[in-house]
Amino acid sequence: MKFPLLERLEEALIATFLAAMTLITFIQVIARYVFNYSFTWALELATFLFGGLIFLGMAYGVRIGAHIGVDALVKVLPPKAARVAGFIAVSLCLIYTVIVFYGSWIYVDKMYEIGILAQDIPIPQWVPRLVMPVGFGLLFLRFAGVLYDMLRGRRSRLLGDEVEDALKLQSADPSVTDKEEK
Repeated sequence: MKFPLLERLEEALIATFLAAMTLITFIQVIARYVFNYSFTWALELATFLFGGLIFLGMAYGVRIGAHIGVDALVKVLPPKAARVAGFIAVSLCLIYTVIVFYGSWIYVDKMYEIGILAQDIPIPQWVPRLVMPVGFGLLFLRFAGVLYDMLRGRRSRLLGDEVEDALKLQSADPSVTDKEEK
């Protein structure tokens, strides 16, 4: 299943968080070691941005097939058994995302009820932590898309095949010559 607007928003947020985190950290290092000055809020903001990268990045990793996994057993199974194993794996991933989404929602709700502020930035604690249920909700959508593709026969397994992908890239790259392969 494709969600073009959601995919662009996801990529834009990940790129923005990464760029902002890098810029803030760079400015903090320059300020500290060149001007002997430190921004008190820089570490906390960089930590919040890094959390956003993690929770949005895990769903992005599922979307592009970048997560690693051990599939040695699945590869030796007959195709029908491998397909069943894939369904089981995706179903377990969906259950996991629902459990963690629910727990993170309760956590964010408690932070909202308590109403405390972040240590160095004058924002409520629940605001940066909202990325947890958002990230797991997005992860659920990604795994649901994988399951949908498996049911429709567009996909045969949860994980991509790294060897197959590498061979496709190598055969598509005209810069690789016979001399380099030897």
